[in-house]
Amino acid sequence: MMVCKSNFPRQIHVIKSSDDGKRSFSPTADQFRPLQSVFRRRLLNGVSAASLLAVGANFGGVTSFVLSYSPETARSLKLDALYPIGGYSRYIDTNEGFEFVYPENWLGDQTLLYRAAGKAERSLDPPPLGDDGGGGRRRRNVNEPAVAFGPPGSTGELNVSVIVSPVPLDFSIEAFGGAEEVGEAIVRTITGSGKRTDVKGTLIGSSLREDSMRNVKYYEIEFGVESPNFQRHNVAVCCARKGRLFTLNAQAPESVWPQFKSQFYTIAHSFSLV
Repeated sequence: MMVCKSNFPRQIHVIKSSDDGKRSFSPTADQFRPLQSVFRRRLLNGVSAASLLAVGANFGGVTSFVLSYSPETARSLKLDALYPIGGYSRYIDTNEGFEFVYPENWLGDQTLLYRAAGKAERSLDPPPLGDDGGGGRRRRNVNEPAVAFGPPGSTGELNVSVIVSPVPLDFSIEAFGGAEEVGEAIVRTITGSGKRTDVKGTLIGSSLREDSMRNVKYYEIEFGVESPNFQRHNVAVCCARKGRLFTLNAQAPESVWPQFKSQFYTIAHSFSLV
């Protein structure tokens, strides 16, 4: 066997002689290195292009899988409003100005969705003559949720909803006191300030979360409500801004609370004004 070296760099060929005197040419691995780099670039470019295509279509959940590798970055870009990330989807209400995440398999309340669609359709029609802005138009009840989600096929006892209520511009939740005092006030309100003896509320925990950039304080309250007919576990978030009181409430029957405990905390921590 002899080795021949050409005038070109790194072009080394091995020539082997067989027993019958014939010689065979065998290129070394060095010759394939330029091709390897080309194939590597093409492979990476192909993977990148396929990833971009998947992000645009979420084929078979591929997008959600890719985004799960950097969930915090994807959530900061609000991509979970388009594709579920880590088992959660994001709801953004640009009209009322709030957002939160919910389990990806939960569905929106159909009644509220149909009503919202009808409201959007009516907004395209010209106002009736003599309408002063109120005009007998039916207004949404202040206690009616702006949005609600729950698992498919459920009875409604397990859900998360958000209510936006008008309050005076100078309204301040801090006037009730600290997080614990706010929690106790909420429980008293739900139980009718003790007027309903058959409904009892228990404050389990309360905390304060502050957003210094938006100057908003979020009061997170965990409490239980029970009566002869039901026993529920609730996690709520309350905050106020510019004459509106925002209340997110996630509730579950006490019997299934351990199963949804982690999800409820995730929902509550994600609620924020936009």
